[in-house]
Amino acid sequence: MSLSSERHNVQNPLIRYATEVGWVYIPPEEALRLRGGEAKPFLHPVLVEQLQRLNPEAVTNAAKAEEVVRRLLSLRPDIEGNYEAWEYLRGLKTVFVEAERRERNLRLLDPEHPERNRFHVTDEFSFQSGVHRIRADVVFLVNGIPVLIVETKAATRLEGIAEAFDQIRRYHQEAPELMAQAQLFALTQLVQFFYGATWSLSRKTLFNWRGDVGANHDSPLRINRNAPRSDFETLVKSFVAPRRVLRVLTDFILFARKDGELSKVILRPHQMRAVERVLGRARDPQKQRGLVWHTQGSGKTYTMLTIARRLLETPEFQNPTVLLIVDRNELEQQLFQNLEALGFGHVHLATSKRHLRHLLQRDTRGLIVSMIHKFDDMPANLCTRRNVFVLVDEAHRSTGGDLGNYLMGALPNATFIGFTGTPIDKTAHGKGTFKTFGGDDPQGYLDKYSIRESIEDGTTVPLHYQLAPNDLMADREAMEREFWAVAELEGVADVEEINRVLDRAVTLTNMLKNRDRVEKIAAFVANHFKTYVQPMGYKAFLVAADREACVLYKEALDRHLPPEWSAVVISSGHNDPPHLKRHHLSEEEERRLRQAFRKPGENPQIFIVTEKLLTGYDAPILYCMYLDKPMRDHVLLQAIARVNRPYESEDGQRKTTGLILDFVGIFEDLERALAFDSQDVSGVVQGIEVLKARFQELMEEARAQHLTLVAGKGGDEAIEAVLEHFRDKEAREGFYRFFRELEELYEILSPDPFLRPYLEDYQRLVEMYRLLRTAYEPHVPVDKSFLRKTAEIVQRHTRADAVQEPRATYEIGPAALLALLNEAKPETVKVFNLLKELHRLVEEQGRAAPYLLSIGERAEAIRRRFEERQMESQEALRELEELVKQLKQAHEERASSPLSPQAFAVEWWLRTHRVDPEGAIQVAQRMERAFSQFPHWMHNRKQEGDLRSELYGALSDIGVSEVVAWADAILNLLRRAAE
Repeated sequence: MSLSSERHNVQNPLIRYATEVGWVYIPPEEALRLRGGEAKPFLHPVLVEQLQRLNPEAVTNAAKAEEVVRRLLSLRPDIEGNYEAWEYLRGLKTVFVEAERRERNLRLLDPEHPERNRFHVTDEFSFQSGVHRIRADVVFLVNGIPVLIVETKAATRLEGIAEAFDQIRRYHQEAPELMAQAQLFALTQLVQFFYGATWSLSRKTLFNWRGDVGANHDSPLRINRNAPRSDFETLVKSFVAPRRVLRVLTDFILFARKDGELSKVILRPHQMRAVERVLGRARDPQKQRGLVWHTQGSGKTYTMLTIARRLLETPEFQNPTVLLIVDRNELEQQLFQNLEALGFGHVHLATSKRHLRHLLQRDTRGLIVSMIHKFDDMPANLCTRRNVFVLVDEAHRSTGGDLGNYLMGALPNATFIGFTGTPIDKTAHGKGTFKTFGGDDPQGYLDKYSIRESIEDGTTVPLHYQLAPNDLMADREAMEREFWAVAELEGVADVEEINRVLDRAVTLTNMLKNRDRVEKIAAFVANHFKTYVQPMGYKAFLVAADREACVLYKEALDRHLPPEWSAVVISSGHNDPPHLKRHHLSEEEERRLRQAFRKPGENPQIFIVTEKLLTGYDAPILYCMYLDKPMRDHVLLQAIARVNRPYESEDGQRKTTGLILDFVGIFEDLERALAFDSQDVSGVVQGIEVLKARFQELMEEARAQHLTLVAGKGGDEAIEAVLEHFRDKEAREGFYRFFRELEELYEILSPDPFLRPYLEDYQRLVEMYRLLRTAYEPHVPVDKSFLRKTAEIVQRHTRADAVQEPRATYEIGPAALLALLNEAKPETVKVFNLLKELHRLVEEQGRAAPYLLSIGERAEAIRRRFEERQMESQEALRELEELVKQLKQAHEERASSPLSPQAFAVEWWLRTHRVDPEGAIQVAQRMERAFSQFPHWMHNRKQEGDLRSELYGALSDIGVSEVVAWADAILNLLRRAAE
């Protein structure tokens, strides 16, 4: 069996593994019968039966169940409808019971008793929406409702996952009624398995599933990080295990409404794991502490909120009190707004110490949000119940000193779970955060998700730093004396502590705000931003020493850049002097700026900050941080984590790294700046020299392995050498991977004098890549695949004598193709010239002339055989010449044929499949009548059935043995032409 077979090597095994863990397979024909047609998403009888079974007191008969089905079918075909469908799945919707004259909650699922649900899986799931018809590879249905759509690709497809994702996006456009019901999607090509939430279609919301060693009742989502990623059986069985699917549907999806816009979130594997472990700790009467250590940018807030919701909704916790503790007013308000946006019920926001004390004294149940300082002087034993759960955000600093003692003294029997996003400093094991929260676990934490793991998963990108020129660096003696040597900065956890130290560092802060230095740095930043950052489409932060320094930098930057390009975001003080007050922002103004900064092409492009936005603000488009403020430990890691968020633009450009440009010398001694265990941070923040060394290494490899192909050759000879060498698909895809890494490095490093010795060779590699993609993947728009700085090379510097793609003829038709056959070119070049032009002909004219599609299919078959070395150039040219002659004949006959475009396409499909002209015309004439009789066959199931009957009969009459297969191929071709 060929490894390139998607159905046999990926789709069929996926279905087999699903049936082994409890799903019942239904063939497509049976699924279509149960659905009642392609326009219906549900297995109708299954859903009606399950509605009555799961709701015996509310849905008392089939008529009542049908009413619920009608309600489900009437949901809006968008994310709003998807939200409502999810509310149905979670049991949040009601149905009126006439006999009781009241509303009862409606259950579509029973997540607590999986055996009461019915689990079906089917494939080739056709769905009709208006003029559009899609066909999903695999669909999973629970109680007749499609909840999970899976797209599979062959393991040999280099861009398989990207292509599958594009299909999922297309389904949202062309079959929104189906996608309004489905909550999840997955993409796999055997060695990779990704998943995401429907209606959340950014690449950064596509997550890597790692696998599982098995589930049990107490911990149904226990993930094994050591499971091999390429074990397809493990990946599939762990993801589609019925209990897991139910849990994901009901507990690990969140909808949030922000600024009036609804968005959807699904938790990542490490978040699911942490939720289950925290709930396990909450059930353990012997343990009352736990530390969840998840790196910055890994979704800690959503993990906390999911845990809070599960604690509140799980009956065994007996209507508990859950406290969410934060340490800053900004976070408190942000969290409170998140809770409202996520649909939490009544939430108590503790507005003062007295209010918090009152809430605890009166035994308030439900959710309480408070800042840690409101526990100051809190009496002991204020609430002694055991079903009190305290979730403490930024635990590395929230519970330090007496505040932590007051908190725990007031709630002596509560379970305390700390959450931190930064590594624990070297001295902390045995004290501080580890002692407070990690004492019940041998390793000091309940769950850990490291920076390195997040980079491997693509949750964050690696960081690189660059030291500014010496004349712009901070005074080293002042830094040593007034910053590095200050004992209180050991393990510093709060930016306010940094600020207090800097307030006393008179020499250092005066030096940092020296007007001449500020002017020079502003000029450097402006030039660097315009040269390196802006051409890639990214944005930047400039971090200054204090609020006054922010204002000084704004004034200086405005002398080098348009004023609207930058904005100051600082906290305001009542006694601020006028030059600071000018930059005070209202809440609405700041909100508008923060939103605009996240969007490409909008101003501001540079934020000037000192404290605000250095924690809690996520803007994936942020690539570069200009650092002119001394920081260290947690504060430094939190700040630089602003630039480590993955980002992908609409035109496909991916941010693969973040950059910190250091003006104070923090990164001269990274071990000193980050007092954490080396295993947690080593290799995560590296100098830009690492990228230069890697670029040099790749270029040396290119000179030895790739550029030798064209050494001493030019024009057609060079083209033929490259095309012939890379006919092997694995070698070709290996080159693509090599080039993409090289291109990403070039994008980051350019322009740089370091690159000058490599530019000509790099340009040759660009041309080689373009040639291969154009010749072997004509359906891929090559120019769009280049990153911006490489695209500039393509536009400006491609030489006429270089290795180029086959040139376009611009006059598409049989005559032009025959002319290509007679050109004085090497045979390999001729083959690809012809294939390229045939592909272009079919793409541009196939809709108006469907017969061209069958010719295009023949051309693609020749391409595949040629690439796989099943034929040589001479044989390929002979077959292409025959195909061009057929095309010429088809053009001529089409001009005089009385047949419609559809009927003529049937005739030429048969003729390209060796049917004699008389038989092909006989079938086409019979189908001409059928097309007139059944004009809506593409959208009407009955008409399609009648048309098929005619086609079956016509093919049988001329002696075709594979009637069904040929009919499917012909009708699919006509559908493609109509798309």
